[in-house]
Amino acid sequence: MAVEKKTIMDHYPLPVYNYKVTIDGVAEGMSFSEVSGLEIEHEYVHYKHGFSWVMGDYLVRGQRKPINVSLKRGIIQHRSFLHDWLRSEEKKDIRIDLCNENGVPIVSWEVFRALPFKLNAPSFSVNSNDVAIENLDLIAHDLKLIHHE
Repeated sequence: MAVEKKTIMDHYPLPVYNYKVTIDGVAEGMSFSEVSGLEIEHEYVHYKHGFSWVMGDYLVRGQRKPINVSLKRGIIQHRSFLHDWLRSEEKKDIRIDLCNENGVPIVSWEVFRALPFKLNAPSFSVNSNDVAIENLDLIAHDLKLIHHE
């Protein structure tokens, strides 16, 4: 029995390569080769009370850990946006959209008030012909996950 295309599209996982990045509403020129660190993590507290020997210990969710996002992209002439942002010390909002094959966002991650704190230059070697990749590390105040209909 054949499966319809719509059924496959609705139930098959999306590929990770079809995404777009928007920083402060600007998507033009924001082509990144890799985005990582989109995670929300909390510390945990191991709580023991007077009757722990009878009822057992409790695990309680503690403070949320900082959100650390890393953006990587190839270096191109006359494009110093990441360096300029690092020097300005300005906090910006970032949106990462995971898209379907038509470029329509299906899932989005919104990173709020991101502040860059580290910019890595590529490693240089005469024995390599790899693309020069710069890496910007950010720390953010909040992360929100949105599933589009």
